[in-house]
Amino acid sequence: MCADIVTPEQRSVMMSKVRGKNTRPEMVVRSLCHQMGFRFRLHRRDLPGTPDVVFPKYRLCLFVHGCFWHQHPDCKYAHMPTSKVDFWQMKLTQNVERDLRAQKALGIMGWRVITIWECHTKNRDLLRLEIQEAFNT
Repeated sequence: MCADIVTPEQRSVMMSKVRGKNTRPEMVVRSLCHQMGFRFRLHRRDLPGTPDVVFPKYRLCLFVHGCFWHQHPDCKYAHMPTSKVDFWQMKLTQNVERDLRAQKALGIMGWRVITIWECHTKNRDLLRLEIQEAFNT
């Protein structure tokens, strides 16, 4: 097990700057959707899980998930921290379980749900295809 390279105080400051809305990956997805001519609503609190981007006309919800925070399977960014392992394991497992509950509830309500992972936003050409595919199905 390797020790943290920053002090607990520095780590606290770093973690306090992590945002839940309007993250860089989310802004990339929103910008691309807008360029593609799709109009949407943001963070609809009346829907389970408060989807990041909602297309009411298509009954489609997009969640833009950070690979670490939502534990993207088989992704290099979805590692487990080496300090406070019990805390992080519980926290990240709860995030994944909450995501699944929200997706199931949205499906029951007749919404289609697509998850776009943070690592997918790094290649805009592939991301454009992924978004287009979401509207074609």
